Amino acid sequence: MLEALIFFLEYMQSGGAVIAILTILTLILWYGLGFRYHLLKRGNGRNLRRLFEKYSSGDFKNRKPKGLIDRAIVEALKISRERKENTRKHLDEAFYKYEVEMRSFAGIVKIIVVVAPLLGLLGTVIGMIETFDSLAEMNLFSQGGGIAGGISQALFTTQMGLVVSVPGLIFGNMLLRKQEKMEMELNQIKDLIISKDINYEM
Repeated sequence: MLEALIFFLEYMQSGGAVIAILTILTLILWYGLGFRYHLLKRGNGRNLRRLFEKYSSGDFKNRKPKGLIDRAIVEALKISRERKENTRKHLDEAFYKYEVEMRSFAGIVKIIVVVAPLLGLLGTVIGMIETFDSLAEMNLFSQGGGIAGGISQALFTTQMGLVVSVPGLIFGNMLLRKQEKMEMELNQIKDLIISKDINYEM
């Protein structure tokens, strides 16, 4: 544990202030991804129509909703039973909070994924400038790694930027696809409620 901490501190020192900023962004990124993963839990894995039928028939009456789609179905059925006029409008208003909830941290994740490689490049440019300044003053040769060591340190920030960005891009896109699928399911729930009300009136 102590060796890992020493390695991390040396790594931070090698990259300078940019590495510190990228470390903070990494923590924010993975907090945001974890938060989104928790929010985007669908609930029951059944087919949406089958799940709707189960809740409508009262099979899950004493069962606590496990995820966002489950909660949306329960709320939609409650609105339907109250027999309000303009059911669609009430459903849109009720589901708006779910749509906002699903978008939480999506913007922050996207920004960090884009900014991290640019910050890494900035750190590399800063490091290269310092390397050539040292070379001009003939100080670099007195250090352990010479020119190669100076360039190696300058590239740490590019490496860190990619380490932050690439996994964030992969997992962020996976969660974004899940969000889009759940948004479609929310619209399907609205359609099922409306068609149910129309059939009831007929």
